[in-house]
Amino acid sequence: MSQHVSMAQVCLFSLSSPFPASAVSSRLRLNRPLPFQFSRIQASSDATSASASNSNPKVVVTRERGKNGKLIKALAKHRIDCLELPLIQHAQGPDTDRLSSVLKDTIFDWIIITSPEAGSVFLEAWKEAGTPNVRIGVVGAGTASIFEEVIQSSKCSLDVAFSPSKATGKILASELPKNGNKKCTVLYPASAKASNEIEEGLSNRGFEVVRLNTYTTEPVHHVDQTVLKQALSIPVVAVASPSAVRSWVNLISDTEQWSNSVACIGETTASAAKRLGLKNAYYPTHPGLEGWVDSILEALREHGHF
Repeated sequence: MSQHVSMAQVCLFSLSSPFPASAVSSRLRLNRPLPFQFSRIQASSDATSASASNSNPKVVVTRERGKNGKLIKALAKHRIDCLELPLIQHAQGPDTDRLSSVLKDTIFDWIIITSPEAGSVFLEAWKEAGTPNVRIGVVGAGTASIFEEVIQSSKCSLDVAFSPSKATGKILASELPKNGNKKCTVLYPASAKASNEIEEGLSNRGFEVVRLNTYTTEPVHHVDQTVLKQALSIPVVAVASPSAVRSWVNLISDTEQWSNSVACIGETTASAAKRLGLKNAYYPTHPGLEGWVDSILEALREHGHF
């Protein structure tokens, strides 16, 4: 019998069934004691350190180099070691240079930020524009955390005023507050590879949306083949974007032969994993670091590695 889970629930895809709209694992027990102990080794964000001979990594972390630290630290609390294998890197988008001038010249009712990278790019442009008063809507807690330090020091010229009930673009577009019947304007600095879901959802509700493609993601130019060989044998690969999933699939020679698990930060990434033929994709109902860790733990448990 399924028990109520007070934290993020985890879903498992199977190629033998359609994509589940709300599939929930009934086996997740977030508060049970660990069945056994791993020997603890200091987690490292450096790939060569993480793959040292006295380590036994159980998870491959794949974000851009330097941005895997929070996940590595969270997993270290569960005595799980990681191998860092960055799969993507960020680059300027076609509208990067326009963002600061748009912020100087135009006042928007809302500025929508849907990823930590979008937040970082926005903050740089916002400072260049002279830190104007802005009202921010974020997709979730992970994105909101990008603004914490600035909020404390900016004398309230930046206000993170909204996040949706579920951290997805679709729900954000359906729940963003609108100022009655008057015109409501939105600036949406986004990845060039992001879908049109948010601006279409907002436009359908009567918002006037300006989208600027301020950054993009691309595969890393070089992958250490020794590290890749080790990564292929590790039980779980943690991915935070459809771009990372595509990069991983391009690196493995045969998705039918690779049968380990991918733990996805959210449903959008998990959908991409399923479309690309990955058989065991886990994701939390509510995206974010905490749910992502729960998904990783569930993937390890399901296959006898935790």
